[in-house]
Amino acid sequence: MISVQSLEKRYGSVRAVSDVSFEVARGEIVGLLGHNGAGKTTVMKIMTGFLEPTRGTITVGGVDVRQDRIGVQRQIGYLPESAPLYPEMLVQEYLMMMAELRGIPAEKRRAALSDAVRATGLEGWLTRPIHTLSKGYRQRTGLAGAILHKPEVLVLDEPTNGLDPVQIIEIRNLIRRLAQDTTIILSTHILSEIEAVCSRVVILIDGHLAANNTLAELLSTDVVRLAVAAGTAGVAEKLTALPGVLEVRPMDGAGGLDRYRVKVESPAVAPAIVKAATGAGWTVSEVAPATPSLEQVFRDLMADHVSRARGKAA
Repeated sequence: MISVQSLEKRYGSVRAVSDVSFEVARGEIVGLLGHNGAGKTTVMKIMTGFLEPTRGTITVGGVDVRQDRIGVQRQIGYLPESAPLYPEMLVQEYLMMMAELRGIPAEKRRAALSDAVRATGLEGWLTRPIHTLSKGYRQRTGLAGAILHKPEVLVLDEPTNGLDPVQIIEIRNLIRRLAQDTTIILSTHILSEIEAVCSRVVILIDGHLAANNTLAELLSTDVVRLAVAAGTAGVAEKLTALPGVLEVRPMDGAGGLDRYRVKVESPAVAPAIVKAATGAGWTVSEVAPATPSLEQVFRDLMADHVSRARGKAA
């Protein structure tokens, strides 16, 4: 549905995005994750036709944004970080105006507004001036305006930024409901946002693509934790001899246990470790994948990026 190929954006001598490529399949919810200034908003602005790329291409539904910007924008609903609302207008006035601007025929506008209002839970707020709404309901109003024309792609830039915990939960639930009919790409620097709503994550660091994986792939591990009764002999030697075991490293023990960090070719090796341990008569307290958190994965990617950058500088 979305294809980003070799994308680069420069502002004079500053390179905001450098050689970024990824694809988004129809029906996916993809998170664009990165620190502030990583290039997330720049990618989104190019995708929606607000910025011209310096190099590379973005296509949406097979339409190249450089060749047919309006054709791409017809397919997209876009909610920037600060929703472009008119505070003096009533919610229904704003949505009717947006329907007209979107080119929805007059006879279909009320139906389109009704569908968007139901989808975003704004039924009881249509006659309220926008300036009287909470930030959460202003976000809902912006979202309603973005989906009036039933876009195939919804682009959300920091959709929960500045909301309180209850509002964040409401917006996340709303995003999940919208994803039943729409491909969604959202940017955020909040790790829990990715884990809560996204099936896949694209990570940008200083404008560079650092990862493009499903959450399951990103959080998979090649390390198994093993805990056996303290004083168990020959653990490292026996496990190292197993196919698929690359390294066995003792860790700090406590509570009458010896703990080991077992590096494996894949988590599928864990059953062989259990079989070897029970066959040797060891008292096993734990055998489990050392699954990293998304925060740890992001920190490791940041550290790797900094290390490579320093190497190039040297």
